[in-house]
Amino acid sequence: MATRRRSYEDAGRAPEQLALFESVQRPPAPPAPSVDDRLRELAASLPPRLRLGTSSWTFPGWAGIVYQRRYPSKQAFVRESLGEYARYPLFRTVGMDRSHYAPVPEDELRHYASLLPEGFRCVTKVWSELTTPIVRDETGTPRLNERLFDVALFEQAVLAPSRAAFAAHQGPFVFQVPPSRVGARAFSDALARFLERAPAGPTYAFELRDRRLFTRRYVEVLRAHGAAHVFNWWEQMPSLGEQLEHTRGLVGPLVVRLLIPPGRRYAELKDAWAPFDRVVMPNAEMRRDVVRASRLALGADADAWIIANNKAEGSSPLTLRAIAELVAAPAR
Repeated sequence: MATRRRSYEDAGRAPEQLALFESVQRPPAPPAPSVDDRLRELAASLPPRLRLGTSSWTFPGWAGIVYQRRYPSKQAFVRESLGEYARYPLFRTVGMDRSHYAPVPEDELRHYASLLPEGFRCVTKVWSELTTPIVRDETGTPRLNERLFDVALFEQAVLAPSRAAFAAHQGPFVFQVPPSRVGARAFSDALARFLERAPAGPTYAFELRDRRLFTRRYVEVLRAHGAAHVFNWWEQMPSLGEQLEHTRGLVGPLVVRLLIPPGRRYAELKDAWAPFDRVVMPNAEMRRDVVRASRLALGADADAWIIANNKAEGSSPLTLRAIAELVAAPAR
């Protein structure tokens, strides 16, 4: 199946965002504000096993929120900004989304690793060739994907480059499963076969975009192999609270991805909420569910990985700051 690799240089093209780049001719900007002391204090108060981060990082609209330095060009920003991102006080992880479209080459992983501080770990999407149950052949006819959960291909294309160049910064591998016409039992059986043969060591996490696949059998397979369900806030999935109830607590380490409000569409919010420098639609229920799940995980001495997308509320760094404030507040 042909894959499309999204260009991260397309992120945030609104004219007002270009102040982040020195090549734009305009009057000198005033000095960027430093990160406030309250933010540092908040970050220091969070549990060490809680990792907050955003879904990707190359958004010029975060200038003054996450990014304080100026970059000579968009290309330099795309190549180097991860280093500044990783030193933002609240962030101890990031979602590496580009790997969904094609495996990240070993030399690029090595470059990313050179930018990251010790202890910083990434949540990496697995190549969609390995996670899509149904594909179309050259005539457009749907068929079962023979590469779904292919252990050998995963080891060769995803795991080997990570171990060679990125091991110190590798967090969970997220298998994003799109809606499809595959049967729920067949899917769970394929998942079980993968987990029985997959190399030990990595955290395997599975994000369903199809509620039909979110069955008791699916949960049992994950629990039997110590794998994680990704609690995703997504338009076509049950709420985070319902997912917690369905799994009867937690399955594996906690991995949460806050994506799109119910009833909305990705493209709609991408256009309406750019440049992602403010919270447009805060959601108190979502935030409470994230805090509840985090406290369950931390109380069980498990790692908690919380990834937020700009389309969740309008600005993922500001969403995560609000969640951090709730986590740090005394439980009631």
